[in-house]
Amino acid sequence: MMITPRPQLTLVLGGARSGKSRHAEGLVTATASPWVYVATAQALDAEMAERIEQHRARRGAGWQAVEAPHDLAAAIDAAAAGALLVDCLTLWLTNRMLAEADIEAETAGLEAALSRRKGPTVLVSNEVGSGIVPDNALARRFADLQGRLNQRIAARADRVVLVVAGLPLIVKGQA
Repeated sequence: MMITPRPQLTLVLGGARSGKSRHAEGLVTATASPWVYVATAQALDAEMAERIEQHRARRGAGWQAVEAPHDLAAAIDAAAAGALLVDCLTLWLTNRMLAEADIEAETAGLEAALSRRKGPTVLVSNEVGSGIVPDNALARRFADLQGRLNQRIAARADRVVLVVAGLPLIVKGQA
């Protein structure tokens, strides 16, 4: 019997409320602890604070949480060699866009940090290109940048999973 090694880098894509975060958490907890959760969300309003709290409560004990709404590459570099979950690239990209950062340089820095990682890494990102073309320039720029970011990470990932209605579909690699 041939044993397939665990993927080093996994990208989990899906729409809002598709179950992508829950699926990604399951991939990480299927490995030995410790588990590091890199959160990119910022609680800028009460509704987002509630969403963040729901994610925390669902994860439970055993996770080390790191907040990295901006310097994601540094958070990845600082993480131990164990399993790492980044949730999510979409909010990180939004944060960097609003800060008027050089997105190309930021993406290159993220890719460099991922190439230095020793342990299994799971990245969560929204698949935003399945809907209509947005009606304003900022939203179109975001959709373009998010699509390019997802493509770049998917190209380097060992496994890509698309989650639809809570169901994981393997797009690249092995389950």
